[in-house]
Amino acid sequence: MNLHTLKTNTLVPFFGFLFLLAACNPTVTRVESETVTDLSGNWNDTDSRLVAEEMIQDVLSRGWLTKFNRSKGKAPTVIVGTVRNLSHEHINTRTFIADMERELINSGEVEFVASAKAREEIRGEVKDQDLNASEETRKAMGNEQGADFMLQGSINSIVDAVSGEQARFYQIDLTLIELGTNRKVWVGQKKIKKTVEKGGFRL
Repeated sequence: MNLHTLKTNTLVPFFGFLFLLAACNPTVTRVESETVTDLSGNWNDTDSRLVAEEMIQDVLSRGWLTKFNRSKGKAPTVIVGTVRNLSHEHINTRTFIADMERELINSGEVEFVASAKAREEIRGEVKDQDLNASEETRKAMGNEQGADFMLQGSINSIVDAVSGEQARFYQIDLTLIELGTNRKVWVGQKKIKKTVEKGGFRL
């Protein structure tokens, strides 16, 4: 085997390896966070944001809010409770809850208090201040603002698939409950339907 042949036999696999390596590297493109990117057909950030915006707009436009303002002379205090994922797929409901919290707070129509988990950390800080902070700066226990209403809900789904095509149906149900009386003052529902063609999903 001559030197030229040896070099050729060495370079061909080398360049082939480089080609495969380049082909395996992903191409990343930055897009605006509000861009719709339905890649798999699963519940995604766009669904979370749009559903939260629409349903919070609806709850704030109903009669319970005017009735409360008229009878109490102040804005109601709201807390978002549990949103259960009863769908067929893993859904991070925390992002959906955060989207709803943002819409509620930014509306200026209601007061908003921290979630149960967040309050645990806050209470730990207040307890520490009670022992260690100066009298002028410490925050005393027992001054929390109680919520008037809690928003709870669930995300359900139905999947229908045949011959490489799939229809995905999501139903989001939310209920606003008055604390103390357990009265339901608002019930909202949003439905989303997506179709996914062959090759775009995995069973």
